[in-house]
Amino acid sequence: MQILVVDDEPSMRDYLSILLSKESYQVFSVGNLKDALLTLKSKPFGLVLSDMKLGAESGMSVLKAARAMDDPPEVIMITAFGTPLSAVEAMREGAYDYISKPFDNEELKLLIQKALEKRGLRKANDQLRESLVPEAGKFWVGRSQPMHQVWLMVEKVAPSPSTVLIAGESGTGKELVAKALHLKSNRSGNPFVPLNCGALAEGVLESELFGHVKGAFTGATTDRSGILVSAGDGTVFLDEIGEISLGMQVKLLRVLQERRVKPVGSSTEVPFQARIVAATNRSLDKEVKAGKFREDLYYRLNVITIELPPLRQRAEDIPLLAHHFLSKVAATLGRPSLRFTPEALTALTSYSFPGNVRQLQNVVERAATLAESNEMGPDSLPPTLRGDQPSSMTPGLNAPVTLGSLSNATSLPFGFSLERHLDEAERKHLVASLQQAQGVKTKAAELLGLSFRSFRYRLAKHGLGDEVGTS
Repeated sequence: MQILVVDDEPSMRDYLSILLSKESYQVFSVGNLKDALLTLKSKPFGLVLSDMKLGAESGMSVLKAARAMDDPPEVIMITAFGTPLSAVEAMREGAYDYISKPFDNEELKLLIQKALEKRGLRKANDQLRESLVPEAGKFWVGRSQPMHQVWLMVEKVAPSPSTVLIAGESGTGKELVAKALHLKSNRSGNPFVPLNCGALAEGVLESELFGHVKGAFTGATTDRSGILVSAGDGTVFLDEIGEISLGMQVKLLRVLQERRVKPVGSSTEVPFQARIVAATNRSLDKEVKAGKFREDLYYRLNVITIELPPLRQRAEDIPLLAHHFLSKVAATLGRPSLRFTPEALTALTSYSFPGNVRQLQNVVERAATLAESNEMGPDSLPPTLRGDQPSSMTPGLNAPVTLGSLSNATSLPFGFSLERHLDEAERKHLVASLQQAQGVKTKAAELLGLSFRSFRYRLAKHGLGDEVGTS
């Protein structure tokens, strides 16, 4: 990350350059307003650190110029002549914060870290807005009645500050709905911060959500705000909420009730303003009955529920989704003429897609990447989608079972073990998913329609934990 230091004292410029370079920042320094304005135009900066007084000139001019840029850096003002009035003026003009000389090095470094985190969230939110709002102003592709009902609910719920629980199978688009809720609300100018609760250990999850103070654990070298606080007035999306431990559920319940967080290692609570949207592919009411999810937390999250239908219940959307995904991947590949034949679309529409929309997207990407001609027929699709029978010890494995078919079935070999056969099949699919996901375990889990925790358990069960993938 590039930082511009603006100070008329050479010794202070050198000091700040050395201090920040040790933190792995790329530092540029100038001593007057003219050079500052020229440097701002010549390079992209994530942050500007400017003295309030630059000889006879004012650092406020640097602040105004920086904040007027198309991709404005965050600005922190430094002065030895601090007054409440100058602080208010700087903040009014868009400064992230204000610090007086002499300053504490750790305080300045923490301030810079938080400013850059804010900028990162803002840029991510801008990218989200660009990716989700096409020319037609729609957030989804499809015309089925189930999805129409979902988006009517999104329209009604988005302006509310209420907590929303999005339920649905893996791959149905729960994060897309969460993003739409954010962008159609009055919080859309603030960050949208997603967190996959199932992919993090309990201690890491607590630190990510609530933050920590310096020295709270090994590696905690500075104070760090959790995402509930750093999201400001934005939206925090807690995916795979059903995966968190009972101990973490107790902590989260209290935080949601009090709207205050206590960073790890701190004795002080901090308020937060972010809206909470959670998602699960589990039936939380069944998890409550089984004693795996707290009833009080369930009702705290379940203020408003949006149920997403699986793709098999809206098959009429499959051709539209397939065309949508194909147009995107074709543009990336530089092959805008790629298209599916009617037979291929029929094969896609006839398939049940246990991995839902995410699986369809992967199928389309695979077909486009491997296509030898611009017209893609059923042979461009994976064997399971074209209706090919899987190889098996018993022919006609997918055929309806009748007394007649049983009487003609191939006899099972002596010593056959169904449990061992299923274990071998499970292991084969785990390896295949990892190969297709290029070793990225979170993506491999999605391909199989499993939560990350369940996928990780199955890897360990088959002794695959350390020999495949690192993610």
